[in-house]
Amino acid sequence: MIRSNDPEAIARSLKRSAEKSSRQKSSPFRSAMSMLTSYVNRAGKNPPARKVKVLEAAKDRLRAAFGRGTS
Repeated sequence: MIRSNDPEAIARSLKRSAEKSSRQKSSPFRSAMSMLTSYVNRAGKNPPARKVKVLEAAKDRLRAAFGRGTS
């Protein structure tokens, strides 16, 4: 569970976790993005706007950490 409110810390943690994992079937980027998306989906139907904003910002930071575009 993501408990941090810092998008940079969330992105770093997911990147580290995805690169370290030996169980992944796809690239570390896709694995990390998938983990983050599952947290967003797990938040329920009407999650707090603040939490959604933090998680969406973490997606942008994760893309930057892996050298991907912001699209």
